Amino acid sequence: MDNMLKEYIEKLKLVDTVEEYEEFISKLHQMMKQETYKNDIVQNIRNKQKYMVNKFSKESTRENMLKAKENLLIYLDSILCEEYEKSSQFIQRELERFLRNFYFFLEAFREAKPDKRASLTTENLQKIQIENGLDGILADVKSGKLEITSEYEDIHSFVEANLIDRIGDAGKKLHTGRSRNDQVALDMKLYVRDEIDETDELVKKLLEALQKIMEENVHTYMPGFTHLQKAQPVTLAHHVGAYFEMFVRDRSRLADIRKRMNTCPLGAGALAGTTYPLDREYTAQLLGFDGPTRNSMDSVSDRDYVIELLSAFSTIMMHMSRFCEEIIMWNSNEYRFVEIDDAYSTGSSIMPQKKNPDIAELVRGKTGRVYGALTSILTTMKGIPLAYNKDMQEDKELTFDAIDTVKGCLALFTGMISTMQFNKQNMEASAKNGFTNATDAADYLVNHGVPFRDAHGIVGRLVLTCIDKGISLDELPLEEYKAISPVFENDIYEAISMKTCVEKRMTIGAPGPDVMEKVIAENKKYLEEN
Repeated sequence: MDNMLKEYIEKLKLVDTVEEYEEFISKLHQMMKQETYKNDIVQNIRNKQKYMVNKFSKESTRENMLKAKENLLIYLDSILCEEYEKSSQFIQRELERFLRNFYFFLEAFREAKPDKRASLTTENLQKIQIENGLDGILADVKSGKLEITSEYEDIHSFVEANLIDRIGDAGKKLHTGRSRNDQVALDMKLYVRDEIDETDELVKKLLEALQKIMEENVHTYMPGFTHLQKAQPVTLAHHVGAYFEMFVRDRSRLADIRKRMNTCPLGAGALAGTTYPLDREYTAQLLGFDGPTRNSMDSVSDRDYVIELLSAFSTIMMHMSRFCEEIIMWNSNEYRFVEIDDAYSTGSSIMPQKKNPDIAELVRGKTGRVYGALTSILTTMKGIPLAYNKDMQEDKELTFDAIDTVKGCLALFTGMISTMQFNKQNMEASAKNGFTNATDAADYLVNHGVPFRDAHGIVGRLVLTCIDKGISLDELPLEEYKAISPVFENDIYEAISMKTCVEKRMTIGAPGPDVMEKVIAENKKYLEEN
């Protein structure tokens, strides 16, 4: 109360000319006549205003204005401070509402251009009262000063009751031309739209982290797999680039959903619109929508955008889960491809040699949680007739939880891969020992006139020989090559080196360094423009 009074007094002091002050007092008196107050303190203040209006109609001088202004300030200060603490809660609320109305009017008066002040009406003053009242409720809820309790039927009743309590009769106009049905639909869309934007930013940060790994590892050789079997050599940049493509598609899905859902349901009423002459086009524009929804029944009963969002989230989680599965394997003693930062891993409680990939496992596990939300909302919506039904409130908890889960996982996953160290030597050695260059050995024979099927069989024998000796194709002596096929010459070692195997793959989408450099440049441009 004291802070509110101080703010009011400071604002009032800014009214500094006879004309301003006379107009201010007159307009304030006009506005306050519209309100009903039921205690003597407020009535005394209103009478004081009336006296000053009459006084100024006779003596509009700057000297009298300053005296009258000071008189009003002293009077407000004394009566409110002296009477407030000993007043009943009812009178305290009325005093607070009265002071808020003072303040709201003064805000409107000060912000209006001088030539517009005369046109300040009760209607637009009430608009300002409602806006400021709602801002005050929001601020008090956020600060903990005002608590949402079971005293109210729902959030709508809570807001309306508190608004009326704060600003009086003007608050009763809040619900004009609205239903809880279209308000809920609007609020959910506004929330989901904002969360899509935040999620998109998190996916972009993940893409930036992947881009950095790609830029630094164009020549980091590793095995590529099919059926979890080492198949052909690739680079870490190429491998990570596959996930880059996945998450780019995820961003495009989020953008599609946002565009498709960006229509405003406010004004649809309970299900059949309203008799009030609402300008739904203007409302949609003010709220940042592309336009209003086209069918009032669909407006209040549509949850397609929630289903689409949870579907897109499930795909994002699936992509992260796939990568996490690989990281978990790469972190094992069998692979030793990566070293996960201590911030994203833990040791065993009884086995000191272990380093557990906690975050990767948690993200993998949380994927099922998001899948569950999608399945639940689909199941909920499958049997609901038009229009709104109470079943639909089940979308809130599911969506809120899924959003929190996905955003948390994206942030942690990005942090994990950004700090992860890659053991490049182990990766290259694994590619060599896995005979990922066997196909290139066969291509060598084909390029020397050997039919492919024959070449395939020859290289198969070479691989068996290497397995028996416990060596790679790179380590097999030339005489062993010639013993199986005289076509082989010393240049076979260059032909099957990891560098050659990768660099000669130059088609679009392949791991060759020239191709990858172009991809990285395109990725950079995409991130700058999107």
